[in-house]
Amino acid sequence: MDYKEITDLIRLIGKTNIADLTIERGDFRIRLRTAEGMPAGVAAAPAPVQMVAPAPSPAPAALPAPVSSAPAPAAAAAPAEAPSNYHTIKSPMVGTLYRRPSPDKELFVKVGDKVTPGMVLCVIEAMKLFNEIESEVSGTIVKIYPDDASPVEYEQPLFLIDPKG
Repeated sequence: MDYKEITDLIRLIGKTNIADLTIERGDFRIRLRTAEGMPAGVAAAPAPVQMVAPAPSPAPAALPAPVSSAPAPAAAAAPAEAPSNYHTIKSPMVGTLYRRPSPDKELFVKVGDKVTPGMVLCVIEAMKLFNEIESEVSGTIVKIYPDDASPVEYEQPLFLIDPKG
C-alpha cells in the first residue's frame, strides 16, 4: 500500500461513520481509527481528524456571526489571501512533522529553496510510520509553518510555495 492509498483512506474515513478499519496485505497491516473508535484515554491525538472533517460544512454555515470574531484573526495569520498567489501544502494526516531525515542530517528544505513536484519537503510520523510529504508544484518556498518535531493536524498548512518563484 502506498502513501496516496493511505491518505485516501484517511480522507474517506473522515467522511464516513467508520470508527475502526484494519487492512492487511501480506506482511503489511494498517489500522485506522477515529476518535469514536479509540479506547478511553487515547482519543486526544486523533480528535483533530474527527473535528476537522465536520467543521467546514455545518459550523461555518450555522454560526457565521458568533464565530466570525474569533477565526478572523486566525484566518489572517494563516495564508487566507495567499492561495491566489501561492500554493499551500497541507498536512494529509495527524502526526509529528520532522524537517530533517534524521537528527544529524540537514533540513529537507529552507525558506528560499527551489522545489519541484515530487521533491520531499518533510516527513510526518504517524502510527510509527514515516510518511514523506512531497511538493505538488514547482516554485520557491516562501514560508514554513511548523517547527521541526512539532505535532501537526489534518489539513494544517505546512508550506507556502510561490509557483512563479
